[in-house]
Amino acid sequence: MNEKNYAAMTEHELRQEVAMLKEKARKAEQLGIINEFAVYERKALMAAAYLVDLETIIPGEMYRIDGSANEFFQVDYLKGRFAWGHRLGGNQYQEALPVSMLSPLKVGK
Repeated sequence: MNEKNYAAMTEHELRQEVAMLKEKARKAEQLGIINEFAVYERKALMAAAYLVDLETIIPGEMYRIDGSANEFFQVDYLKGRFAWGHRLGGNQYQEALPVSMLSPLKVGK
């Protein structure tokens, strides 16, 4: 199988890849194969990160973490397709999240 890396894929190919991975994750979840579900979910997030315009992720800004109702993430810097920073509240340790997990707080921009 000729696996193309995400950076080499077109937007259309990336969207197909994300859909296929989410479908595999859904099936794994239905079958109760939690570790496989987690792998496909993470791969889908990484593929989706290549669809994000990095110009829209601004260091110093606060973003909502997708899938978490009230979790927010302050971006310190970008490295590749990851935003490095820390979550609001709790421990102030630095972590990296795929940029596809971040949503702007300001709606309509």
